[in-house]
Amino acid sequence: MDAGPVQEPGPPGWMETGIHGVPRAREWDAVVTVEAEGVAGETARFVALPGNVLLVEEGEDVEPLANAVDQVARVPYRAEAARQSESQWAVGVRELEVVELPDDPGGEEITLTVNDGERELLVDGAHAFASVPALERFGETRGRSYVVRAKRLDGSTWEVEALPL
Repeated sequence: MDAGPVQEPGPPGWMETGIHGVPRAREWDAVVTVEAEGVAGETARFVALPGNVLLVEEGEDVEPLANAVDQVARVPYRAEAARQSESQWAVGVRELEVVELPDDPGGEEITLTVNDGERELLVDGAHAFASVPALERFGETRGRSYVVRAKRLDGSTWEVEALPL
């Protein structure tokens, strides 16, 4: 009885992911080098909002960095900078989505999950029974079931991201 041709052994049934792992998501939308005099320190982190609002999270006198980044990025954005030489900086920039929440829900972080009509709201990790219509409208842009995460930036301005479920 003929068993047919002998087949060459091949690689295991893994694809590239099985060998090399899943690649990390891109952290920055752009990375630029900037010449900026008079910026103190070795690192800086800041958020630029509409209306020329600059929220400095780390560092001092970051306006020269922000002015240079404004030439290549749309506001609002988050930036993280590292000194490369006396006046040269490398700056990673990620554009943000922001939402104004006029009725302050309290807390610093919010997670809103809507799954098949079931709704769960967490404010700083604790269950809350309030309604946050602006976050619901934002989440609905991703579909009927979604998760919205919000982090307070300043006052009623929140950095948000929404993912479909």
